[in-house]
Amino acid sequence: MASTLGPRHGAASAMNLSTPASTTLFRRLTWEGTVPLEIRVDSKELPANSNRGLECYFIQAARVSYLPLLVPDIKKFLVDVVLDEEGAKILKEEDWWFEAEDGSPLKWHWPIGLLYDNHTIAATIRPTPTTDPVPLRLVLHLALPPADKLLLVPSAEACKQAFMGQLKEADFIRWGSTKRMTSLRKAEQDGIWEGIKEHNFDDYWRVASKVTPTTIPTRSQSPPPSSGSLHTRPPSVDPGTTASAPDKDGASSVRSVPIRIYLPDGPVLQELAPPLLDGERPHTISRFLTSTLPLLFPEVGKQHAYAIVQGVVCPPEAELSWLGACMAGADGWVNICVGITR
Repeated sequence: MASTLGPRHGAASAMNLSTPASTTLFRRLTWEGTVPLEIRVDSKELPANSNRGLECYFIQAARVSYLPLLVPDIKKFLVDVVLDEEGAKILKEEDWWFEAEDGSPLKWHWPIGLLYDNHTIAATIRPTPTTDPVPLRLVLHLALPPADKLLLVPSAEACKQAFMGQLKEADFIRWGSTKRMTSLRKAEQDGIWEGIKEHNFDDYWRVASKVTPTTIPTRSQSPPPSSGSLHTRPPSVDPGTTASAPDKDGASSVRSVPIRIYLPDGPVLQELAPPLLDGERPHTISRFLTSTLPLLFPEVGKQHAYAIVQGVVCPPEAELSWLGACMAGADGWVNICVGITR
């Protein structure tokens, strides 16, 4: 798994970390995660006089970003390196769309990190599986988007609407209503998307902290300001923390953790995932997967699969409430990708 988070990077010890500083630290690690992409332009669709020996574009893309948000940088590369002046004039970004190596259109409304993890688990069921980090190879088409498969034109605006819809759905699953999302001012809703577009951790969490549960009973208004580097540890005390704050915003107080399970070349499963069992025992990812996929994750005996969350092989004792507060995507969802063990 290619990411700034290596497999098992500190995840096991995270269960004992419940201060605002540690919450912010893991959120930042998730935010700063990247994956390698190799984007090849379909040479048949390049205008005449294009430099066809330079149609590949390599990028280390943010996990929380989306393919349509990469288009401006890709276009700049094409204009600067591949296309002549006349060719650049006839390009229409609204006709661009991405395809996987196997010829299937990519789900542009999925976070890039999820696309990569889904690609990783798909490799586990191939005749010669590999777990070595490799770029996710994509094909960029410059014309004739298949409307019947893409549903919507993969534009930044359509991506924003899809993202906001996911946030509202996650809000409803957590709290039983979308009141927290709908009570945000329009400037705040726009700001949360701008944080994604500009990859600005502080701008995003300034708003997201109002709808996302915390790992402790207290809530601060936003993560501590930072210099933008994941190597700078946050302060050990959150200045907004007070001992008398209510518990209603805690990760264990949600009705259900927004979780989706992705199987190799299979369906996407969505099950209710309460943070506590019997109202008191922490619900772990091991118990959740055993109840949802008992053939792959039997209660007794050898496990036939493993779970990846944000590019990290997740330890079985990871609590769903903690994953929902610290390892969810920017859209609020914990995406569990299931790889097959051989």
